[in-house]
Amino acid sequence: MAADALSIIPGAVLRNLADKLYEKRKNAALEIEGIVKQLSTAGEHDKIAAVIGLLTNDFTYSPQANHRKGGLIGLAAVTVGLTSEAAQHLELIVPPVLNSFLDQDSRVRYYACEALYNIAKVVRGDFIIYFNKIFDALCKLSADSDANVQSAAHLLDRLVKDIVTESDQFSIEEFIPLLRERMNVLNPYVRQFLVGWITVLDSVPDIDMLGFLPDFLDGLFNMLSDSSHEIRQQADAALSEFLQEIKNSPNVDYGRMAEILVRRAGSPDEFTRLTSITWINEFVKLGGEQLVPYYADILGAILPCISDEEEKIRVVARETNEELRAIKADQAEGFDIGAILVIAKRELNSEHEATRIEALHWFSTLLVRGRAEFSAYLDGIFEPLLNALSDPSDAVVLLVLEVHARIAEEYHHFQHLMSYLIHTFHNNHVLLEKRGALIVRRLCVLLGAEKVYREFSTILQTEGDLDFASTMVQALNLILLTSTELAELRSLLKKSLVDTCGKDLFLSLYASWCHSPMATISLCLLAQVAYNHASSVIQSLGEEDINVKFLVQLDKLIRLLETPVFAYLRLQLLEPGKHTWLLKTLYGLLMLLPQQSAAFKILRTRLKTVPFSENLKRTSSANPYSQILQVTEDGNRNQDAPNYSAIDFSSRLQQFGSMQQQHRNHLKNQLQSRKSASAAVLSQVLFCLHSRSYHYLHS
Repeated sequence: MAADALSIIPGAVLRNLADKLYEKRKNAALEIEGIVKQLSTAGEHDKIAAVIGLLTNDFTYSPQANHRKGGLIGLAAVTVGLTSEAAQHLELIVPPVLNSFLDQDSRVRYYACEALYNIAKVVRGDFIIYFNKIFDALCKLSADSDANVQSAAHLLDRLVKDIVTESDQFSIEEFIPLLRERMNVLNPYVRQFLVGWITVLDSVPDIDMLGFLPDFLDGLFNMLSDSSHEIRQQADAALSEFLQEIKNSPNVDYGRMAEILVRRAGSPDEFTRLTSITWINEFVKLGGEQLVPYYADILGAILPCISDEEEKIRVVARETNEELRAIKADQAEGFDIGAILVIAKRELNSEHEATRIEALHWFSTLLVRGRAEFSAYLDGIFEPLLNALSDPSDAVVLLVLEVHARIAEEYHHFQHLMSYLIHTFHNNHVLLEKRGALIVRRLCVLLGAEKVYREFSTILQTEGDLDFASTMVQALNLILLTSTELAELRSLLKKSLVDTCGKDLFLSLYASWCHSPMATISLCLLAQVAYNHASSVIQSLGEEDINVKFLVQLDKLIRLLETPVFAYLRLQLLEPGKHTWLLKTLYGLLMLLPQQSAAFKILRTRLKTVPFSENLKRTSSANPYSQILQVTEDGNRNQDAPNYSAIDFSSRLQQFGSMQQQHRNHLKNQLQSRKSASAAVLSQVLFCLHSRSYHYLHS
């Protein structure tokens, strides 16, 4: 066949075709074009095939660069000479040209682009069968190191785009795998090339690029973080166009794309995160049932973005979160409450307060919508929710308490919550000091003050750590005396001697309030007519009970007596004849206070204002501050008496004394332990000194 070709094409033409001068190669190509035209007219296609074979084997595959250049221009000339009949020889013409795109010589690659350009102009639509191979070659040439080759490749690329857009034979199904493979390339020239093709193909009405968007969507998002501003703009423009098409299309595969968007929402690049969240926002509005199985993944992407540094991202993320939470889906539609709870639990550990807050809102939402379904997963989330009570944010703690309050509608969960709080306060005194009041007050609002205080008291009755029990009771007592949320509880306690509920509450609290003398006295003062018992409690105190801690608590109580909470008590002082035991109690407290203390002066000033009746006699009128009150025997002794028997105060006094004896014994044991420890240390020190002295004397 080569011999036939040599007889067809003159030797001079073949020599010129391999000449180093472009003009000679061009003229030789024109000669070949004329010869091929004649052969085509005569229908001698075997000879044409022989010519193509000669150009391919002896020229395009030659080790000589000028031969390869001549072979390329010769193949283009053959195609031009064949004109409309070129299609039947493309399988011989195109492969050697494509192979030349990989040539080490940049000029050969340049002429390969030129040759394929001329071939494509002739065959147009018949060219499509080689599209994937041509696309792959152009993709590589777009990043060529030679600027001239790049320029030639761009010209060829534009022509191929024109051919594809007007062809009805282009197969998008065969092209997409190649596009998907190339989308992860990082070269900026290749990226521009790819975005350009995506945009062109999407503009063709007969090509459904939207249907294949999941195949290359991730690659487009990857380009949003490119260092080139131009590439970012092109990728963003393409994505914006696709998003608009999604809004107008009834059939969209939201699921596959949602997975991509969720990954990209965690990108370190700000623009990528914003675009991803914007897409997710639209998907949540448009996706409907398709997105239900992906709600957990979407939520996992949204919650961290709620605390993003960029305000635009935060705004869109919050809006998306609200949209998602407003959608009511059930398990029949694929809604996985367990997966949602896993995400919410994970975000409870977020370093950002806003994210933790939104995670807690999800707990509340799911609990309200489906308590039964929520309860099935409670074992896995109850402990994290309890741990969240130690969160540094007050807003988070308040929301955690709301969630716990909903869970605690079942009594065993309520008991668990109360026990955990006591345990946590026991291990974290700082939390009790800084957050105790906030937590207790909020729980009282959410679950009922009486229920909460009764449970706390029940737990503290059996608390083994007496020091902590005393501290906890003092804290609860202070909250009881000062919080507006507990006003109803205080009102109920005031009815302790006339109302069964008040009596039961008093007795319930008294059992644990015995851990603290001041708390016990405060409880009696709140009960109004338990003043006799309060006086008895004061009289029962021993020397070891009146320590610094006791005096600090007493100081707080005296100051609280001047607050609106005890306004009723101060008004009762207007009738000293009716409330003799109240006076005795207050004077008893006064006698326990150091005279130079501010609390002593406050209480003494208050007592000086008491208008004593004729039924009360002073034994020392010259010194009103050391007066001893005596109860007259005229039948109007103390109005506390009629209802005093409603509670067995003698038993309560024994109960108080027993508890205080436990505290005294505990204190003695502590002191003894400290002395023993000190003695052991001293003994060890003396032993060491003795040993050193012995070695010194015998050395």
